[in-house]
Amino acid sequence: MSGTDQNVVTEHGGRALVVVPTFNERENLPLIVERLFSALTDIHLLVVDDSSPDGTGDVADQLAREDSAGRIHVLHRTAKDGLGKAYLAGFAWGLGRDYRVIVEMDADGSHAPEQLHRLLAGINDGADLVIGSRYVPGGALVNWPKRRELLSKGANTYARLALGAKINDITAGYRAFRREVLEKIGLDEVESAGYCFQIDLAWRTLQHGFTVREVPITFTERAIGESKMDGGVIAESFISVARWGIQGRLGTHRR
Repeated sequence: MSGTDQNVVTEHGGRALVVVPTFNERENLPLIVERLFSALTDIHLLVVDDSSPDGTGDVADQLAREDSAGRIHVLHRTAKDGLGKAYLAGFAWGLGRDYRVIVEMDADGSHAPEQLHRLLAGINDGADLVIGSRYVPGGALVNWPKRRELLSKGANTYARLALGAKINDITAGYRAFRREVLEKIGLDEVESAGYCFQIDLAWRTLQHGFTVREVPITFTERAIGESKMDGGVIAESFISVARWGIQGRLGTHRR
């Protein structure tokens, strides 16, 4: 690991915490953990497991026991009630401790830990929320089915137009927040999940006057396991984004 990467994590005055929600990611989790700490050794990880029936939680506990540096933590949840709720639980855990930056990252390898330094560099350069974007110059998609790509680009275009938000990849799930953002934007009011959760948090961040920046990443389709995206999440996103857009234009958005 380079000295530059080391400074990226510590320059903001405290450790960064990577929150990784899991459900049936037993095979993927050890791989992503190894890649994360190979890329950035001076970082902490919180695995938020939703009682995975395949034993992912046990794997996470074992990884934590084996990490002599004490960088790996595990939060076990008894309910599987959506990606958004898992992230909210992880955020609350991190905010209750001395972490200055909290990162969202998938467990399936679609978000490259080797590119995390780009998000942290954006924070150190002054941004409040940095989004790892597939749809800015330098961003890329690898092995993604064309149908999923079209759905993703369509959802981003719809959200951008409905909200008037100048974010190219507002649905992206690879992102880094300053703790001050999460403390301010009203996490206790968030009910969204999936695609909609990511849009919701980015929109709240903008509405509260924080700075959002996008950096290019390479998004790679998972090699192990199945995607957890479903039609209900997409429908929720469509309706919620329309409501937020109307509220924004009427001046009744959240502050």
